[in-house]
Amino acid sequence: MSDNIAADGLFPVFEQVYLYVGAEHTRMTLDARALLPIAEQAVTIAGQIITTKLPGVVTAKGDRDMVTEVDYAVEHAVRDFLSRETPEIGFLGEEEGITNVGDGLMWALDPLDGTANFTHGIPLCGASLGLLDHDRSVLGVIDLPFLSTRYAAAEAAGATANGRPISASTTDAMEAAIVAVGDYAVGKDAEARNRVRLPLNYRLAARVQRIRMFGSAAVHLAWVADGKTDACIMLSNNPWDTSAGVVIAREAGAIVTDIDGTPHTMKARATIAATPKILADLVELVSGVEKDAGRTI
Repeated sequence: MSDNIAADGLFPVFEQVYLYVGAEHTRMTLDARALLPIAEQAVTIAGQIITTKLPGVVTAKGDRDMVTEVDYAVEHAVRDFLSRETPEIGFLGEEEGITNVGDGLMWALDPLDGTANFTHGIPLCGASLGLLDHDRSVLGVIDLPFLSTRYAAAEAAGATANGRPISASTTDAMEAAIVAVGDYAVGKDAEARNRVRLPLNYRLAARVQRIRMFGSAAVHLAWVADGKTDACIMLSNNPWDTSAGVVIAREAGAIVTDIDGTPHTMKARATIAATPKILADLVELVSGVEKDAGRTI
């Protein structure tokens, strides 16, 4: 899926996640870095399915939002693998919600981020697996199999692409920045929600070097981490979409915040990641657009 909430049916699961990650659970003492090999094995399984299986039946989840047989196949395979390898850790998948509640930690999987890209043969898609410690991302692996690129990070361990250390760009001015933006809203209240997104792009176009829209939250965040883009702005925050990319961007030196500039958590309303020197200008611009639109995102 892209970085946009489209189907009404997602909201009950989303509320379950917030109740879970905000609850008081006994904190596990596992070091997130120790779980990276397991997470990488999980996305290897995902990548093999994504690159060898056709989309199959495409089912509508809502207005212009879809799920394929590949989404389900990846989620089932990764969930089964992780339940064997880490039975004490909870699991949240985009398509089937919470299927295991652990003891303070939870895997969050988007089995095929960028499903619309995948169904159209656009290679900007892949599996995104994050590990949440309550409402904070502490580990992430993103596999983009059609680009032969895997991004990985664990808290306090840095970020890598195919094992190579990566870092966010050093761009220090909006006029020199390439900024990626999330998809336009579809589904319920799409017209109203796009009253913020449309003027946001208008104002960005007057300030930044270029705007890009990749159709994948994982790509947006990973490419900020890798210095390919200088920032991304997504006016949404689904755990399966952002949990992996947020920690990868953060460990690469980007700053990731909510719409008001406060540190990003899974309770954030938006996801803004940027190289440090342009973050304040971006947050000011986005907050101003929301205020002038007369509605929250």
